Amino acid sequence: MGESEKSRLVAWNLELRAAHRRLRRALRLARESLEARDTVSARADLLLYCKGFCAALDGHHVREDVGLFPELSARHPSLRPAIAKLQQDHEMIAMLLGRFDRAITSDAAPSELATHLDGLSAIMESHFRYEERELLGVLATLELDADPHDLLGPL
Repeated sequence: MGESEKSRLVAWNLELRAAHRRLRRALRLARESLEARDTVSARADLLLYCKGFCAALDGHHVREDVGLFPELSARHPSLRPAIAKLQQDHEMIAMLLGRFDRAITSDAAPSELATHLDGLSAIMESHFRYEERELLGVLATLELDADPHDLLGPL
């Protein structure tokens, strides 16, 4: 096995962690924008961040649901209950993202926007930790010749 093949074996767990880091950073930037600026500037920044962040988070979860999770379910049937829980989380996060987007575009008060960010942050962190706890070990040894963007989204 060549060095590039060995690197490929551990790439999936590293890719997942990197995706989660980027999404956490994007959420942190959105929160900092809300806390540090006047309402008009914060709303403009949140519109920009939400379009990028919300699209990235949704894209990440959709790619997992249609790409990564079917592969893992087929190769590791014992993971199916964990994957089902992760997919339920994806549905809840999508609903929260929709509510957040509507709050931004409807001139919601900064306190309401902060509440949306708090909710997103809490469910995301719980979801990411659970996903990492349940999947990183398997992903570290996953032999799958695919583009990470196809299975984890273009983050």
